[in-house]
Amino acid sequence: MKLLDWLAYKAKRWRVQLASTILHNIPIYQSATKGLIAPGFNCYSCPLATGACPIGTIQHFITVRETPLYTIGVLGAIGSVVGRMPCGFICPFGFFQDLLYRIKTPKISVSNKFGWFKYVVLVVLVLIIPYITLEPWFCKLCPIGALEAGIPWVIIDSGIRAAVRFMFFIKLFILFSFIAAMILIKRPFCRFFCPLGAIYSLFNRVSLVKMEVDDSLCSYCDICQDVCPMDLRIYDDPNSEQCIRCFECVKACPTGAISVKIRDSVTVPILERSRI
Repeated sequence: MKLLDWLAYKAKRWRVQLASTILHNIPIYQSATKGLIAPGFNCYSCPLATGACPIGTIQHFITVRETPLYTIGVLGAIGSVVGRMPCGFICPFGFFQDLLYRIKTPKISVSNKFGWFKYVVLVVLVLIIPYITLEPWFCKLCPIGALEAGIPWVIIDSGIRAAVRFMFFIKLFILFSFIAAMILIKRPFCRFFCPLGAIYSLFNRVSLVKMEVDDSLCSYCDICQDVCPMDLRIYDDPNSEQCIRCFECVKACPTGAISVKIRDSVTVPILERSRI
């Protein structure tokens, strides 16, 4: 409970994200942890990666016609407790998007009504096409893989550099298209394309940790949307599948209308803004 209190009101989220990004990529631990599922989106092939990408692992087992029980279990356990919170605090690629959006440029607001597309990516590109073709097609196109593995390996390994083909440049085009979008739009990959976010989002309405809005206190000022990395108005749907439980709205709410709740219980007193 004290951890939730700290995350909701006192933590500098970027520091948690930075620490998580470092922990996802410390080569000294690779031999001991490379087989563990990373809770955030981080490419297994990155030279520094300490864990396995959950989406890459799912595709691998699909292509060899086995069920990824371990990966499903890990993601299910995390999601059932905190929902999509890993996207808000520990995903390295989410952190990358937050940093890019801080660049001072005119911004574009895009409706979350297109959030359903990430489920299409999950079902079609992560599950169906790899099952049919026996190849991990999401990994082939993944912008995270291009950023964390493709570019570094081409730079440091002459053999890989000599083997570069047209598909690598397609992957680079996808990456730089997303980078341009990330500067202009709040977390476009997370909101519309991320299959890992799609999996975690399935748990938002049933997870142990939930969000709550007191309508009697809410002034509908939309400060919550201004600070939200996913461009949400939390009062519309406190446990939306798009919510990444980053708690920025909790910290920013001027009336203390937004709080964190433990499922099937009253709001936890230490998590009420009015008590802080």
